[in-house]
Amino acid sequence: MVLKRRVLIAVGGGIAAYKICEVVSTLFKIGVEIKVILTDSAQQFITPLTLATLSRHPAYTDDHFWQPTHSRPLHIDLGEWADLIAIAPLTANTLAKLAHGIADNLLTNTVLASTCPVLLAPAMNTDMWEQQVVQRNWQQVLTDSRFHGMHTALGLLACDRVGAGRMAEPPEIVAYVQSLLHTAGKRDLVGKQVLISAGGTREHLDPVRFIGNPSTGKMGLALAQAALHRGARVTLVHGPASWDVPLGVQAIPVMSAEQMRASMVQFLPNADMIIMSAAVADVKPQYYSKEKLAKKALPQSLPLEPVPDIVAELARLKQPHQQLIGFAAQTGDIVTPALEKLYSKNLDAIVANPIDEPNSGFGSDNNQAIFLDKQGQKREISPCSKLEMAHHIFDLLHN
Repeated sequence: MVLKRRVLIAVGGGIAAYKICEVVSTLFKIGVEIKVILTDSAQQFITPLTLATLSRHPAYTDDHFWQPTHSRPLHIDLGEWADLIAIAPLTANTLAKLAHGIADNLLTNTVLASTCPVLLAPAMNTDMWEQQVVQRNWQQVLTDSRFHGMHTALGLLACDRVGAGRMAEPPEIVAYVQSLLHTAGKRDLVGKQVLISAGGTREHLDPVRFIGNPSTGKMGLALAQAALHRGARVTLVHGPASWDVPLGVQAIPVMSAEQMRASMVQFLPNADMIIMSAAVADVKPQYYSKEKLAKKALPQSLPLEPVPDIVAELARLKQPHQQLIGFAAQTGDIVTPALEKLYSKNLDAIVANPIDEPNSGFGSDNNQAIFLDKQGQKREISPCSKLEMAHHIFDLLHN
């Protein structure tokens, strides 16, 4: 995904440590070089051998730290080697050490001997997480721009408590790592509110039949992740989806084009950037039955009527300081219809992406596009993951 691919994973002592196996394995598969540090308490939950096998590098512990087996101090070597450090799970103990600059083990010494971004994924019991001293340490650490904090999730914890404190799931950690490798920790959307639409809409004929399209909303999800990781406050208005909304994103689930229109208009006034990546239906059945129609009662021809033109309405309502970006999913010539939409809908920029290319478009984890804006900029985004494409879009919008 990016040129810098060296990630140091630091594992703290918590039951969530078992999830790090998936993180390490996934990152290795996508070409990231990984080294791992385990604290003494982490080894009560997972072995160095497991992580060494998955990372294809030795997994380092405090035993390595205190033994003079290296030509240079180990923490210096590791700190200089890493393009990114990810601490997961981050325990209350390690958090306190980071907040106060304490360096009494390999992990904390390596953090102080490094200058790269540090991703923190806390995990602890709800009462521990909500203690004033823990929250004070959390806020103190995040005042340092090097540190990027992930939200904790609500759910059933290993102590049988239901509440906050669950560590983010491996796919979210992997996505955040990819983002930080791309941006090198840049937070160019801090203070910005980004409003994104995603997925397809469904226009029902009856409770079980609808007009729709194959959009899964993965591109909108990637845009939401990228914006969040760059520091934005994100609202995601999305159609039916099979994925989980990222922690920290305000999610507004909708079904129809009219519901999406109402939500987008509602949240428009506070948005600095509006991205319409949803695949909104063009028409809907003229009549709706509240009960399922029998097969014999289905009309031989289906009267249709247009749905609201959401992009056009947002363009009419937007203020000069707001950016409105559209998407154009096309087959064949993708540029001509995208340019027409750019100017006819009064957009600031548009992303034209082909849906007839292999491993691209609806349902795919990858995409490609041509970015066009009103200043005449035309930039090709080569085939890549949808998360990478999302970052390229934000890069171009800030160009």
